[in-house]
Amino acid sequence: MPNTIIIGSGSCIPTKVIGKDYFMDSVFYTDEGDRIDKPNEEIIQKFIEITEIENRRYLEDNEYNSDLGFRAAEKAIADAKIDQEDLDYIIYASNFGEVNHDGMTNFMPSMSARVKNKLGIKNRRTVNYDMIFGCPGWVEGMILADTLIKAKKAKLILVVGSETLSRVTDEFDRNKMIFADGAGAVIVKATDEENVGIIADSTICDNHAELNFLENSPSLKKDEDRRPLYIRMHGRKIYEYALKYVPDAIKETIDKANLSIDDIDKILIHQANAKMDYAMISRLFKLYGKKTYDHAVAPMTIQQLGNSSVATIPTMFDLIKKGELENQSFKEKGNIVFASVGAGMNINAIVYRFP
Repeated sequence: MPNTIIIGSGSCIPTKVIGKDYFMDSVFYTDEGDRIDKPNEEIIQKFIEITEIENRRYLEDNEYNSDLGFRAAEKAIADAKIDQEDLDYIIYASNFGEVNHDGMTNFMPSMSARVKNKLGIKNRRTVNYDMIFGCPGWVEGMILADTLIKAKKAKLILVVGSETLSRVTDEFDRNKMIFADGAGAVIVKATDEENVGIIADSTICDNHAELNFLENSPSLKKDEDRRPLYIRMHGRKIYEYALKYVPDAIKETIDKANLSIDDIDKILIHQANAKMDYAMISRLFKLYGKKTYDHAVAPMTIQQLGNSSVATIPTMFDLIKKGELENQSFKEKGNIVFASVGAGMNINAIVYRFP
């Protein structure tokens, strides 16, 4: 049975840096629709203390989701040194598709088809596939790619994660300060080499009481137009859910690979909230009887890039691989974990071994 290895990566980080001053004139409301009667400086500072997000990146007015995805894909193809006409699949993870300036989402044509078009791929056998799976979408795209390769349905696949969350946030919601834009992509290839690439994975979908922990809903300001829908995050419920289930899911995947936490060199976890990420990793290590851990094992980009949903993990992977994330690198023949949690609620994890 063939294995799935990453042979190239790329990312697109928008150049527009959005700092705390951008939100100083905002008017914030509670989930109950009441105006928050506190100075914005205090609201923003409290937000930074909890999330550690000081800056985030927004795309330009003349850019769209598929533009970011295309740039990341183009870099990944160049890095892999392949002929893009040889791609069997393009898997594109996003949650809102091609969002226009009014926040309207558009999935027709699909995002994967748009990127295939922008890349200029003529091969009619290059199949386009969109993955809508919440923030874990890129990781799930990788799991799908591995399934296709192991089933011998494909040998070469482009997996993209790209999102433009700045266009789907409610201007009256404090949580808008979490969200950002960006794209990351990898090229994966079938190999006959044993015990390399994706050596274990797991996916959990809790879609009952947890279904609407992340949802779309009208503005928190009750006298605003009720027709537009914005991303709404029920932070406390998500935090409690993530701490309860994500560490176990990661451990299950590591166990499935017949490894221990000591065998894992890096954990690339979805960058949603620094406080939540620290807590999840700490709890993971406690499952192995370890009270502390070296924070270098779980790199963070959220402080300067914000939460770009499906793009956070592939972007972080690309930055480390290219030596662009300070004091971070991958070990030759090392083991790393990709893990994410998000809307649905869905959790997934992969153990990946470098060839």
